[in-house]
Amino acid sequence: MKLILNGEPRHLVGPASVAELLRQMGIDRAKVAVECNLEIVPKSAYDATLLAEGDKVEIVAFIGGGCQSEAEEDPLVIAGRRFSSRLLVGTGKYKDFEETARAIEASGAEIVTVAVRRVNLTDPSQPMLVDYVSPQKYTFLPNTAGCYTAEEAVRTLRLAREAGGWSLVKLEVLGDQTTLYPNMPETLRAAEVLVKDGFEVMVYCSDDPIQARMLADLGCVAIMPLGSLIGSGLGILNPTTIQIIKDSVSVPVLVDAGVGAASDAAIAMELGCDGVLLNTAIAHARDPILMARAMKQAIAAGRLSFRAGRMPRKSYAEPSSPTHGLIG
Repeated sequence: MKLILNGEPRHLVGPASVAELLRQMGIDRAKVAVECNLEIVPKSAYDATLLAEGDKVEIVAFIGGGCQSEAEEDPLVIAGRRFSSRLLVGTGKYKDFEETARAIEASGAEIVTVAVRRVNLTDPSQPMLVDYVSPQKYTFLPNTAGCYTAEEAVRTLRLAREAGGWSLVKLEVLGDQTTLYPNMPETLRAAEVLVKDGFEVMVYCSDDPIQARMLADLGCVAIMPLGSLIGSGLGILNPTTIQIIKDSVSVPVLVDAGVGAASDAAIAMELGCDGVLLNTAIAHARDPILMARAMKQAIAAGRLSFRAGRMPRKSYAEPSSPTHGLIG
């Protein structure tokens, strides 16, 4: 029996079920999601779902105590879930999964973004992200990295939900490969479908307050405007519009993309943002583990600075010491 498996022709001794296919390929059914002819196959139906000549099958997986602390007194709340850390990190671009795990640990992050990619059928025994970064310890945030249409994004996240059962997701629909800037019409279209489908959508968007408010009105649980272009390290280019977005919506606002140094993360938090999501700034640092620690401390310092309330800016000097009682 001939199938199209992850985009390639593959011969299988048939007739066979999805469960038998996974067994023959040496793939752990608990770690993957399966789609047959564009329809997701529930894990409970693997044994009963028979494959036929010419079926197009996709198999995907994710790639990439003590006393009360200050963070616990000021938690990040997204879709009713409480998190101590306001730093979210990606899992891509590291030299290996071991470095990924060490950097995440050093960052103190509790939410990690994960991409959904086809399983390596040539060597299904290759390690997967879940072998190093446990979904029991961290909240996995499946994202739609690499999607350029609403349809691609929706399909990807439905597969992600089947693979891991998570409803909290990150939506990004890109406009082009040069800037990786968000395609906002497609993003809005995908967000509407996903919210109606029961997903809790955290959405990457442009730093446009009107578009951000539209996404919030659709039911997205967090708005994530870019600080600057993905992977650029340019920092927060438009702090004023970020602050307007924060003032315009009632859901959490997190800066997503463009952070290059710990100072950039601190600036985002001092603007009043609820958190920061970053990846390249840690993964491409000379010492990713040390940079992860720096980002953790910058997020905490920026949040404390925002809560403390900065002094007013002035266009003139004011002495720190009292002027009365000077020695004549």
